Amino acid sequence: MVQIIAGNKGKGKTKILLDKANTTVAEAKGTVVYLDKSSKHMHELSKQIRLINLFDYPIRSYNAFIGFICGILSQDYDKEYFFLDSFLKLSHLEGQDISAAIDELASLSETYKVTFVLSVSMDESQLPENAKKYLIASL
Repeated sequence: MVQIIAGNKGKGKTKILLDKANTTVAEAKGTVVYLDKSSKHMHELSKQIRLINLFDYPIRSYNAFIGFICGILSQDYDKEYFFLDSFLKLSHLEGQDISAAIDELASLSETYKVTFVLSVSMDESQLPENAKKYLIASL
C-alpha cells in the first residue's frame, strides 16, 4: 500500500509522518524504516525505527533512489513500513511528474508486502491522478 501526506512546504507534513511512524511501530510485526534527508529527527522517533539519512549516500537520481529502496528490501524479509520524508527531494523528482514513481512504489508494495508512507511537498490539486487515491492527509 502507498499512503501520501500532501501539502506545501511548511504545513506540518513531517510532524504527521513522525507521529504515524511512532504509532505504527508499536503495532508492527516487522521492521519500520524511516528515510530522511538528515538525522535531525532521530530523537523524535522510537528507537525501534531504523532511521536512514539518505543524503549520507551517493544517490543522485530517481533510479539510484529506487535501487536503494530495493537494496533495503532485499536485506531482510520482515520489512513492513517505509516512511519517506521529503519524498520529492529523496527521490530527485522535485518539479517533475511523479506518476511513474507512485506506480513503481505501489508495485514494490504489492510484491514485497510493505507499506510506503510518503510526505510530498505538493498541494493536493497538483498531485497526479494516480496519486490522489493514496492520499491520507492534505494540508
